[in-house]
Amino acid sequence: MVKAEAEKGATTQTVLTSPEPGTVIHPVYSYTNEQQKMIEDLRKFTSTIALPPSDPYYPSEQRWLSRADTHPRYMRATKWNYADSEKRIKATMEWRRDFQPDLIPPDEVKIESETGKIILNGFDKDGRPILYMRPGRENTERSPRQVRHLVWWLERAKDLQPAGQESIVILVDYKSCTLRTNPSVSVASKVLHILQDHYPETLGRALITNLPFILNFFYKGISPFLDPVTRDKMRFNPNLLDLIDANQLDTDFGGSYNFEFEPHSYWDQIVKACGIAPDGSRVSTSTNTESDLSASLKALNLDTSSREPCLSSSSSDSGVESDSGPVTPITPRSVKNSMSGRKAPNGVETHILEDGTTI
Repeated sequence: MVKAEAEKGATTQTVLTSPEPGTVIHPVYSYTNEQQKMIEDLRKFTSTIALPPSDPYYPSEQRWLSRADTHPRYMRATKWNYADSEKRIKATMEWRRDFQPDLIPPDEVKIESETGKIILNGFDKDGRPILYMRPGRENTERSPRQVRHLVWWLERAKDLQPAGQESIVILVDYKSCTLRTNPSVSVASKVLHILQDHYPETLGRALITNLPFILNFFYKGISPFLDPVTRDKMRFNPNLLDLIDANQLDTDFGGSYNFEFEPHSYWDQIVKACGIAPDGSRVSTSTNTESDLSASLKALNLDTSSREPCLSSSSSDSGVESDSGPVTPITPRSVKNSMSGRKAPNGVETHILEDGTTI
């Protein structure tokens, strides 16, 4: 149950696509020299197995490989086991070539979003995008498209991460959910497999509210598919206002953000904010360049001189979150509107590392 409520604000259909002004992105970690070398070695490895420029998926793959967070996340996820990191990132590259999660056309999954069963809206106090899931609003029969719909939203959540933030919040509300509308264990296990294997270190928090007793068996059914790190991030019926500012939290959950879901307006806002073309490709909305990427890598003290040329990244997030591995947290100083590689949302704070590098 929600333990506290804020006064409701005026009704709005405006989607929140940036964190609160003054938000300090958290956490930020530094790496040892040995860890930095392992990350760079993994970059060199992926450059040897990357698609050739003649392949149609080459631009998308290079965009993903160019993200400053991609390789560090796989190293942390394997607790700095380099051999395992190679296997896992290779498997993800193969999966992305087949599934093409970043090229799913909006119209392919739009019907799944008509009831607002999954929406991306707002940020927690650490700057993580919030992905709301309401199984009680299920509007389609079980199919592979439901999985593609969720993956489409994972990609959009990555799009809206402010610079320095690598993880997201998933808030599951079981209000009005029944056995019929709840995802099957088989569908849930597929989603967990994708999230844990191909989006490692992406789940920052999983918040579950209004879980009816009758669905307890569902969590027992999926528990074998939950890795310990994912399980540790799950919280049942937390006080959401401890984690999310009231004006970023939907009034349904005790916040003051009185959002009225209108499917067409909402969909148009999200597609525009994320720069998605009708065919699923990206509309150029960023001024990122290879030099922007190099600046982000410099924040990690990574040598970029031996890297293969990459296309411009859709983001250059360089902050990290990890529940495993001997990475050292640092206490950032905050500055406004100086995010490297991406224009900062108005007033959102970023960090200066100990060496003076801004991320």
